[in-house]
Amino acid sequence: MKNEKIDAKEALARLSAYCSVAERCRADVEEKLFRWGLDSDAVESIVLALEKDRFLDEKRYCCAFIRDKYLFARWGRVKIGQALRAKHIASDVYAPLLDEVVEESDYLSGLRALLASKRRSIRAANTREMEGKLIRFALGRGFEMDDIRRCMDISEENE
Repeated sequence: MKNEKIDAKEALARLSAYCSVAERCRADVEEKLFRWGLDSDAVESIVLALEKDRFLDEKRYCCAFIRDKYLFARWGRVKIGQALRAKHIASDVYAPLLDEVVEESDYLSGLRALLASKRRSIRAANTREMEGKLIRFALGRGFEMDDIRRCMDISEENE
């Protein structure tokens, strides 16, 4: 497919199939169209046609992305939000979905389980060093500091 130019009609057909296999965002589709060598007017018309035919839906994509990254990659809200911003999705689209898709109690219990699992694999000289490593780990996964502290306090009480 390298260096092969395709017309708008063929691009629309290929992208209809591409978008029907899995949820895609507008940025991914536009990137693919530009790689195929289409001009910006053709790209815009194809994207609008895909949105009109419901092959492309940012809200539906966000729901799937949030659910997958939380359940399978075990990411927190911050990291999920950053990944969606990197895909040029407006925060007013995904922000309400972050709370809607993942329940607060599930979010905290997932963080608690993640911290407990990581605690078993960390070697630390003292409690302070252990806490520091756990906090850095959870922040790297995209969890908020308040939630990390709350879960660490609860897990320390249970030990």
